[in-house]
Amino acid sequence: MSKTRILSLVLTFAASLSAVAQAPIGPNPALSGPCKELPTHKDLQTALTGAVNVAGGNGGFGLNMWATVVNRDGIVCAVAFSGANRGDQWPGSRVISAQKANTANAFSLPKLALSTAQLYSAVQPGGSLYGLQASNPVNTEVAYGGNATNFGQVNDPMVGGRIGGVNVFGGGLALYNKAGTLLGGLGVSGDSSCADHNIAWRTRHTLNLDFVPAGVGPDSTRPDNIVYDITPATGLLMGISASGWGHPVCSQAAETIAGQLPVVQ
Repeated sequence: MSKTRILSLVLTFAASLSAVAQAPIGPNPALSGPCKELPTHKDLQTALTGAVNVAGGNGGFGLNMWATVVNRDGIVCAVAFSGANRGDQWPGSRVISAQKANTANAFSLPKLALSTAQLYSAVQPGGSLYGLQASNPVNTEVAYGGNATNFGQVNDPMVGGRIGGVNVFGGGLALYNKAGTLLGGLGVSGDSSCADHNIAWRTRHTLNLDFVPAGVGPDSTRPDNIVYDITPATGLLMGISASGWGHPVCSQAAETIAGQLPVVQ
């Protein structure tokens, strides 16, 4: 074989490798099974954007948001953002949204939903679930691997991976379909934790996955809603939650809005 022919083959092979390296990674066909009952990327992005831009706001700073959906096994099925590009939201909130989705799924049951907001007081020193926040470390390879240009897209590098992680402030909710089946979790992040919860609640409602059977909250029509019952206590910075499931108040507006969120179906 001539030197010219060998050089031509080498250059062709190198070009093919470059094309493969530069090509975007498409959605994993295997996800059609584990994620078939959960929202698509488009559905999630549409519902999230609507929740962020709702009339009257959500009691926070009015920022753009990240959202992640995981299935019952904790596998990431979709990641989306509400802004024009991935830089329009806090970059750190992408992984936080995934942690919230994992937490809400991991600590909810077919007959009992726990939102991440309801875990705040329980995991404080002396709380009934103290230490929970360190129990399921995030999978850093899934969280931070891949090409950043794909963050929040159909082919986000987290999609198809089991994210792990535990987050214990507002923004994570379990997902239940019309049959009452627990399908997984939704996590939203990018604003105050109280606004995150309100946005997640509206997003879940739009996705028609809020057939919540029961929870620990005092309002049976919103059983996994954020609970604002922490009162000051001498020597305790955070105060005491009367129910044990309380969350700090971020703003009066956020608290008022939480009490007016759509009731579960």
